[in-house]
Amino acid sequence: MRQVLSVLMVMICCAGAASADQLRVISTTGHGAVEAAPDMATLRLGVTHEARQAADAMTATSQGVGAVLSRLTEAGVAARDMQTDSVSLQPVWSGRGSTSTAPPKITGFVASNSLTVRVRDLDTLGGILDLVVSDGANTFNGLSFGLQEPKPAADAARAEAVRDAIDRAQQLAEAAGLALGPIQSITESGAMPRPQMMEMAAARQMDAPIAAGELTVEAQVHIVFAIEDD
Repeated sequence: MRQVLSVLMVMICCAGAASADQLRVISTTGHGAVEAAPDMATLRLGVTHEARQAADAMTATSQGVGAVLSRLTEAGVAARDMQTDSVSLQPVWSGRGSTSTAPPKITGFVASNSLTVRVRDLDTLGGILDLVVSDGANTFNGLSFGLQEPKPAADAARAEAVRDAIDRAQQLAEAAGLALGPIQSITESGAMPRPQMMEMAAARQMDAPIAAGELTVEAQVHIVFAIEDD
């Protein structure tokens, strides 16, 4: 029994020492940001039509989408940069929510077809938008700018975040009169810019040049440093 108690006491002491060592750390979070000029735009647009018959609604929508795709191809957009996001057909009801005792009934159908289009030549963006809107696109769900090769900017932002975290840790250690030890762990999280959204009314007047501005590519890292013994 005494031997068991002795072993337990040794284990408890060792665990306490290990916990104390684990607490001798400095944790910091570093931020990095790099500005980059976008070289690509992503459009989210579509065609929607309503008709009394479902087939008529789908036919009108399909014809509109076909015209839009043809215009995009003529404008130099590659097939790989045009993708159908969704196709839907919904009934249009009348009499719902009214005080009439007559049951609601279907009076028509709405067909929709949504597309995502990548434009890799920003100089053509305004003209492309004007063409597709004129040729049948009647829904516009957003425009965002991006980078075709984001890795160099992301790498630079990540490196800046690590430098920032190390600098913060060194300042904390010096202020506390401690010696900074080796890195124990690094974890990363990051964020990309939010898409710039535009209304359909604005899209109808896109024959003027578009100011793409700059993108901010961000990175964030959390680093845990050991504290060296005195």
